[in-house]
Amino acid sequence: MIERDITPALKRLADQYPVVTITGPRQSGKTTLAKSLFVDKPYLSLEDPDTRRFALDDPRGFLSQFSQGAIFDEIQRAPDLVSYLQSMVDKSPVPGKFVLTGSHQFELMTQVSQSLAGRSAVLRLLPFTLAETQRLKGGKQNLNLSQQLLTGFYPRIHDRKLNPSQALADYFATYVQRDLRQLAAVHDLHRFERFVRLCAGRTGQLLNLSSLANDTGISHVTASAWIDLLQTSYIVHLLPPWFTNTSKRLVKSPKLYFYDVGLACWLLGLRNAEQVIRDPLWGSLFENFIIMEAMKDRLNTGESSEMYFYRDSEGNEVDLLLPVGGKMHAIEIKAGATVAKDYFKGLKTFAAHHPASFESGCVVFGGVQGQNRTDFPVHSWQQLVSKPA
Repeated sequence: MIERDITPALKRLADQYPVVTITGPRQSGKTTLAKSLFVDKPYLSLEDPDTRRFALDDPRGFLSQFSQGAIFDEIQRAPDLVSYLQSMVDKSPVPGKFVLTGSHQFELMTQVSQSLAGRSAVLRLLPFTLAETQRLKGGKQNLNLSQQLLTGFYPRIHDRKLNPSQALADYFATYVQRDLRQLAAVHDLHRFERFVRLCAGRTGQLLNLSSLANDTGISHVTASAWIDLLQTSYIVHLLPPWFTNTSKRLVKSPKLYFYDVGLACWLLGLRNAEQVIRDPLWGSLFENFIIMEAMKDRLNTGESSEMYFYRDSEGNEVDLLLPVGGKMHAIEIKAGATVAKDYFKGLKTFAAHHPASFESGCVVFGGVQGQNRTDFPVHSWQQLVSKPA
């Protein structure tokens, strides 16, 4: 096992709060992380039917076994337990006493915010970063961009050297069969799978629920509910647009991305690296990859996931805006391996139209060698490997 980038933030918060909650997608490494850092704590999975039944039927009796603390995995499976934890940590607010993990972000966060407000720190653990995958391999190796996108970043695939297509097929089947039936009544699984694949075909595009609904053959209300479901279970992320109250001409629909670009590739039917680089969505998949790397970087340091994109009605666009001290660091993302002049157009427009909000800017591209351009620096995607542990 390698040390995850989020480890320093988790250790710091466990020294400050009696409860630490780790949420994130299934198979992002939450359980492994918690068990490796808190080796002295009993570990209980609420996926286990007997454990869950005890916790649901007699929460006080269940918790009485763990006066010194414990790790409770998939805590959303026993939602009432969180309320009983509140009184327990109030009586003995020892830092780092309980560690909770969960895979359903909205459901879990509702429980935590209602019952453990001020008592629990919350961290989100996403799949590996590019730097983490390389550390697992023992250092920087020959990097193949299209293969990296195809493989994605779920730790299990890298740790066990699994075939990504088979592993992602299993992941999606498990998600549909187990998580969906826990979260909501999706009666037409075949149509839902079609909906998710159509979402993959819209990676990096503005969310158009009417179009998705029509193409899937469902109502707008159902499409909205299914998008919420995909967000809840960490399959898709909606990147909001940045705008001010005075900017009436800015686009206000979010853009659709997948938490794991490998899953998006699999849903698109891509099964080898050559198919990925030739796919019409190559640029969007690369964009998805870079945006998720930026999100992981923020979350792994304990920052919020607050990020935006910029687009106005004239088509001027910046792919990613990161808040920095009340202003924005603007990032243009280009999959091409050769730098072109138009790579800087959106950055220049944003800087000119919103000088009070512009802090700095750069381009991240699919080439190998970065460049110190006069206007904005250009960074290679491979520079993400050098992020510190």
